[in-house]
Amino acid sequence: MVKAWIRPLPDTVQEQLDEAIGLGFDGIIVHVDQAGKPPGFYAAGWHDRKKKIPANPNALFKIASISKLYDAVAITKFVHDGQLSLDKTLADYFPELVGRIENAEEITLRMMVQHRSGIPNLTDTPNFWSNPPENSKKALERVLDLPANFEPGEHFEYSNTNYLLISELIEKITGSGKFEYIREEILTPLGLKNTFGSVHEVNIDDVMSGYYVGIEEDIKTSEYGSKLTSMIATAEDVGIFLRALNDGSLFEEDEQEIYSSIYVYEHTGLMPGYQSIAKYHKHIDAVVIQFVNTTDFNGYEWNLSEIVYNRIVKILRRKK
Repeated sequence: MVKAWIRPLPDTVQEQLDEAIGLGFDGIIVHVDQAGKPPGFYAAGWHDRKKKIPANPNALFKIASISKLYDAVAITKFVHDGQLSLDKTLADYFPELVGRIENAEEITLRMMVQHRSGIPNLTDTPNFWSNPPENSKKALERVLDLPANFEPGEHFEYSNTNYLLISELIEKITGSGKFEYIREEILTPLGLKNTFGSVHEVNIDDVMSGYYVGIEEDIKTSEYGSKLTSMIATAEDVGIFLRALNDGSLFEEDEQEIYSSIYVYEHTGLMPGYQSIAKYHKHIDAVVIQFVNTTDFNGYEWNLSEIVYNRIVKILRRKK
């Protein structure tokens, strides 16, 4: 990582990606949407290592927790329309969880969106990634009857359980799948045709392979990923969404004010074989999306990806 950090900055984004492959990534995709310039599409390494298929900047990718941005937008729209209240509690929306999730009567929807609920994180439970639950119900069962990590509202602690419950709540309101609502209210208005609810909706060959250090196989379709749901998207689609989120064109009337009061405007994603960064950089008026298809247990690959990402932003700033 020190070597990656102190090396002289290359002249182009593509050169930086090529360097990143030499540092240990299997494949990397970067999309740059900078005001006043044509969109940038970059890739290096492998889309599929075994088949020797080069990385494709338009490949589909498992975006993992970046999807929380889409969920927060959906909650914003429901609150604006009066279908949900940020101040109602988990007990109000899921009375069956009273006594099963500690402090259900005090945890508000606002706290869940902001990761201030104190509900334990289901992905921190033993063997979650090596033996993932088969569905959302089984996933939630992993944290039922566990003590809270803290009193509601007292601290911030990232918990995927919050957003599992938010997903269930969205489906309660719509009476259908959460992704159908996201497609109708977010994707279609933005003209996004390369964002999907899961790998089951796409040609699997279009999805970039995922690799975990120490495991030779491609885990794109293995047990590591097949039991877990993740939105799938191209870097360009995520970039268009993120631009609209940040400039406000995604919202109607007072929706952006609501969104700004509850959630952030950038995100990262991490699951076995897939890590991603999606941020808007105001000082250069640029959205930069980075996908890397290599992960590991000790966080080395994640730290390396952040170094590479920051160097890409520096290259863009220098050119600006």
